[in-house]
Amino acid sequence: MTSQPLSLLTQDGTYQSQTALPLDPESIDCAQLLRDMIMTRRVDSEAIALQRQGELGLWPSLLGQEAAQVGAAASLFPRDVVFPTYREHGVAWCRGVDPVNLLGLFRGTTMGGWDPTENNFNLYTLVIGAQTLHAVGYAMGIVRDGDVGTGDPERDRAVLVFLGDGALSEGETNEAFVWAAAQNLPVVFFCQNNQWAISAPYSVQSRVAVAQRAQGFGFKGIRVDGNDVIACLSATREAMAAARSGNGPTLIEAFTYRRNPHTTSDDDGRYRSGAENDVWESLDPIERLKNYLVGSNKIDQDFLSKVAAEEQELAEKLRAGCRALPNPAPDHPFRNTYAEMPKELEDQMIEHLNFVEAGA
Repeated sequence: MTSQPLSLLTQDGTYQSQTALPLDPESIDCAQLLRDMIMTRRVDSEAIALQRQGELGLWPSLLGQEAAQVGAAASLFPRDVVFPTYREHGVAWCRGVDPVNLLGLFRGTTMGGWDPTENNFNLYTLVIGAQTLHAVGYAMGIVRDGDVGTGDPERDRAVLVFLGDGALSEGETNEAFVWAAAQNLPVVFFCQNNQWAISAPYSVQSRVAVAQRAQGFGFKGIRVDGNDVIACLSATREAMAAARSGNGPTLIEAFTYRRNPHTTSDDDGRYRSGAENDVWESLDPIERLKNYLVGSNKIDQDFLSKVAAEEQELAEKLRAGCRALPNPAPDHPFRNTYAEMPKELEDQMIEHLNFVEAGA
């Protein structure tokens, strides 16, 4: 990012001019966007280090996808509802979820980690594509509650659901598209096309761009530069406004790249070249925005030093908080499966507790 911070990529692969974007870059706090991306990356790097030290069982890195997540999250109103995959650490950060709680799921100390109603940010979904149906169901509820298309900004709301390119091959995702289109639901599908569904490149999954898939279901699709945080904010803000107004769903394809392995248990060197990764490292979204803001005198070294200090404070909190997470009680999974525990599950719980006590 140099003198032009904005760039929307259309379905035919061409870039729209800056004037075509429904957002004035001077109207947003670019410095805050940069801070959120930097802090998100620190959460990610600390979690990887904790996993390597044996403190976490697994961690799905988002390195390279910070702009897509922070930009999309910045478009949200408080009453909007988010359905994430398992990699939306940046969205969680922007919605106010304690990052220590993110670690609990991957440490095995919790089955969720946070109350979805506190920040309108639902629990991570490990089943690929399942969250798209959850989101559509919630959007149906919004319509039935009359919270869409009223013109009242304090009432109207919409759903933002995240998915990866691999989820497009799942039946649930396509079913979600059908329902969203048929019922004109207030939901925005935000696909982070990081080009790899674990070891399967997008080229073997589809013959058309992600955004073009929306046409087959009868709603709008747009392809955006996923490494440009302002472009991601602009596209998502427009789509969410349309959804809140009753104008139905949108599919956003944020074209980006997963620079780390799929998870810490993956060896990406077996299926892609380091040279490819080097190219995308040169397009780093944080450096891109930082260079733009420094070059235009919108931030200075004092700002960067303060963020660096915040980073260090966050890192220390994550390390201490992770190790202090309490082990769950042996009856916790049983008591949090149903609102009212059925007799069969209660019998299983009693049998399990007796087993645990006998081995103590």
